[in-house]
Amino acid sequence: MDFRERQFGGVTIGSASGRIDLSNADAFTDSLSATLSRTKTALVLDLSELEYISSAGLRSLMISFKAAKAEGKTFSIAALKPLVLEIFTISRFNLVFPLFNTVRDAIKTQAPDALSAFDAH
Repeated sequence: MDFRERQFGGVTIGSASGRIDLSNADAFTDSLSATLSRTKTALVLDLSELEYISSAGLRSLMISFKAAKAEGKTFSIAALKPLVLEIFTISRFNLVFPLFNTVRDAIKTQAPDALSAFDAH
């Protein structure tokens, strides 16, 4: 699992790639927590390069989602590959998280003030 982040206005886009499972879920949780602490208004998680996520990875997402909510920040997930979307659907996490087809769609809905900065990149 590789994790990167980019800032656009008050929005942080976190990007995870590879696989998230029991072997790296704690590191993923730590990355999300650190990213959330630097986020002003919204965290959009770009999972377009994620190949697989286990229940341990889903737990990491839930921890961060609850933390964001407690801090008054939005947390959304964008660009799921079909297999990862299937995992979200089977686990019913598609009913928990705001899911978007693209990062741009997530920003447009969750933090429209940051859309022009994102489009300019």
